[in-house]
Amino acid sequence: MDYSWIFGGFIASLLGFITLIYSFKKKRKISPSVKDQRNEALNRRANGKPRSDADHGGVDVIIVGAGIAGSALAYALGKDGWRVHVIERDLTEPQRMAGEFLQPGGYLKLIELDLQDCVNGITDSQEMTGVVFCMGGRSLKLPFPLQNYPSDVYGRSFHHGCFIQKLRKKAASLSNVRFEEGTVTSLVKENGIIKGVHYKTKAGQESTAYAPLTVVSDGCFSNLRRSLCSSKVEITSRFIGFIVKTCDLPDPKYGRAIFTEPSIFIYPIGTNEFRCFVNIIGEKIPSISSGEMANYLKTEVAAQVPPEMRNAFISAIDEKDNIKIATNLSMPASPCPTPGGFLIGDALNLRHPFTAGGMTAAFSDVVLLRDLLRPLNNLSGDPVAICKYLESFYILRKPMACSINAAAGLLSKIFFPRDDPLMREMSEVCFEYMGLGEIFGGGLVSVFAGLSPSPLFLVSHLVGLTVFAVGRSLLPFPSPNRLWAAARLFMGASSVAFSVLKAEGIRETLFPWTLPAYYRGPPPNLR
Repeated sequence: MDYSWIFGGFIASLLGFITLIYSFKKKRKISPSVKDQRNEALNRRANGKPRSDADHGGVDVIIVGAGIAGSALAYALGKDGWRVHVIERDLTEPQRMAGEFLQPGGYLKLIELDLQDCVNGITDSQEMTGVVFCMGGRSLKLPFPLQNYPSDVYGRSFHHGCFIQKLRKKAASLSNVRFEEGTVTSLVKENGIIKGVHYKTKAGQESTAYAPLTVVSDGCFSNLRRSLCSSKVEITSRFIGFIVKTCDLPDPKYGRAIFTEPSIFIYPIGTNEFRCFVNIIGEKIPSISSGEMANYLKTEVAAQVPPEMRNAFISAIDEKDNIKIATNLSMPASPCPTPGGFLIGDALNLRHPFTAGGMTAAFSDVVLLRDLLRPLNNLSGDPVAICKYLESFYILRKPMACSINAAAGLLSKIFFPRDDPLMREMSEVCFEYMGLGEIFGGGLVSVFAGLSPSPLFLVSHLVGLTVFAVGRSLLPFPSPNRLWAAARLFMGASSVAFSVLKAEGIRETLFPWTLPAYYRGPPPNLR
């Protein structure tokens, strides 16, 4: 008898009950005056009324970094009438392995920002409709739950550099947004207030730019974040990445995650191009220059890839300069609110790229920051009051950011440590759990796809996974050995879930309405 379906029905009922409770949880109270302020700001922008004049050479906001978050924010703020100065170290098209897969939830945020044409305008971008998990010779096809969305909403994959350039071009098309190539060396700070930045121009000249608000968005290797947050960056693993060409992979609209030792990720980024990532845990990385890397990929990894692309996989290994190594980092958001300064994007928060949620989290943050700044007429009047007001950003971002971060942390902790017997067993449990039906696998997929930005929804799945793990061990009869196995799995699942949620902040994530910043409105003297 297949007892998994019995427990599946029980857990489905449990998930429904928890979701029902969540629907009655306390909502954020927004006073009518705050709503009126936001409506007034939208009307002012619609009528073409400019923001109040500011000092600092006519600049309201300096953005350090023109990556995903910085470029999108420049356009969003510029469109709202703010005068924006973007300083980026290198404005040529970047050649990076990251930022090539946009989840459906991220595309929905692009629509909110009126930036969807930056994806749709990429000639060779690929439509992605789900993910296939492969483990132990089994495969699990999990489509994105998009039934209730317009037909043009799905995931996208593309060349990162092309997308970045389109975002920059659209932002630069606004007359009040200026891009400059330069390297920011430090923040200008006076009496505890950030006034701007020191930077070197492309010509090598020392220069200083001033603005009432400086937004740091200089990526995962930020050299400015230490002034604005207290987080410590953790190296979780490394990716060996390269492009495989001309192969006929089944279900080309699905990304693939193959859980072996090491794990492999495959998804298309062009008509005849597939990005392959090999996940390496530990410090020792085979040398590329000595040929050790090529030998490792051919002997240890090639046998794990789908047979349809194995020959192309091996051929790609021998292509010159095709293999690159990227370090995967994790860092919870732990900001130190500072008047005149702000962190966003990978400079603020990092998660394992397993679930490709980084761009979704970044665009969600951009939408939130734009909306918080909309009621304000002036950013230079009272930087301390604005800083206090913007503290609500770090609470209001939690539903989307925590859901994506926690899903990435949970799945990477379960599926990657293949040398840990307990986690190996947990990966089997999780794989079977996702295979129970749409409410289980589809529910988890909707979380990391950015379609269900609800921490409690994710917690309900963590509870369901734990119950399933324990029940799976106890049935058909709870013998002493089965009781011990169930206890081990319960402790293992609980430990993983707690560590993931603790990193995000349990109070901020599950009980945000208990924090004063949750209710803050814009300073009355600046709206």
